Amino acid sequence: MANGEKRDYYEILGVHKNASETEIKKAFRKLAIQFHPDKNPGDKEAEEKFKEATEAYEVLSDAQKRAQYDQFGHAGVSGAGGFSGGGFGAGSPFGDIFSDIFGDIFGGGAGRRTQGRRGDDLLYNMEITFEEAAFGCEKKIDIPYAKRCASCNGSGAKPGTDPKICPTCRGAGQVRYQQGFFSVSKTCSQCNGEGKVVDDPCPDCHGKGSVKDSKTLSVKIPGGVETGSRLKLSGEGGQGVKGGPNGDLYVAISVKEHPIFQREDDNVVCEIPISFAQAALGCEIEVPTLDGKVSMKIPEGTQSGKIYRLRGKGIPSLQGYGRGDQLVVVKVETPTNLSGKQKELLEEFAKISGEDAHPMKKGFLDKVMDFLS
Repeated sequence: MANGEKRDYYEILGVHKNASETEIKKAFRKLAIQFHPDKNPGDKEAEEKFKEATEAYEVLSDAQKRAQYDQFGHAGVSGAGGFSGGGFGAGSPFGDIFSDIFGDIFGGGAGRRTQGRRGDDLLYNMEITFEEAAFGCEKKIDIPYAKRCASCNGSGAKPGTDPKICPTCRGAGQVRYQQGFFSVSKTCSQCNGEGKVVDDPCPDCHGKGSVKDSKTLSVKIPGGVETGSRLKLSGEGGQGVKGGPNGDLYVAISVKEHPIFQREDDNVVCEIPISFAQAALGCEIEVPTLDGKVSMKIPEGTQSGKIYRLRGKGIPSLQGYGRGDQLVVVKVETPTNLSGKQKELLEEFAKISGEDAHPMKKGFLDKVMDFLS
């Protein structure tokens, strides 16, 4: 491209001529991330804009080149652009900024070695009773975890010795390699980014820097949890490495089946068997609830499957807003093993019973006749 056709470098970066070094760097970084070829594969226009912005930054980021450009324009820096500034490694105007840019593009934070690593998250499976799930409880649990080795203070090296600088990355934790125009960094495979290696490992932790241990925790289970609920205990997981934060502990809840009750959302369902006579004549029965027994009246003529509601006798809401109800499902039992006298009485009952005594049967037969007609 001829000098006369080149756009103004300040215009390319979108900054004014009095822009500070920080403003110029920030503007270039934004454009470089937007138009980088790895983010726009096959896009020739983006590639040209990236090269244009790079050329502008190479000149304006150098005080001497910028002064020449301000005085003489493109003629004052002819030969300075077009990637002729000595590459993108250490000591070039691109050294730090491209480390930042590659970190954003590849998600790795190239050029910056992590000093600490977060501890592992742990999962504990806890089984509790139906009542404990309903009203909450407090449980003590023993958690195995890895703690910093006291013998080597987490260094992994035998007491009296120290880890050595990694010979591959020379302590940087990163190694550089050339990728086209750019010098790119990646984590050192020999030291895994630590920058140091252990030649004489600690006999207690075998060079890991941590040893197995256990701790006892008190876990508060809120009322209203159910199978599948998870509780998070922040910072109670595995210990961080080299000053990194601890991981978290997750407690997965499993609720035992109850011999009487079943749960539907915040409601408790309970099936109560009653006799044919109780259903026909009506009665008063005792019903078990989570709070103890209560008396409930069964009106005469109650059919099997009828549901009665005991308000406020269900599961407390996990959000703390009241309680659900208890749904009592009545199951009318058909008598078995009848004596001769009982059969005689039932046969007599059947003879004297008219249609009014069986409204459900009459209604069903009417529907059958309508369907078949």
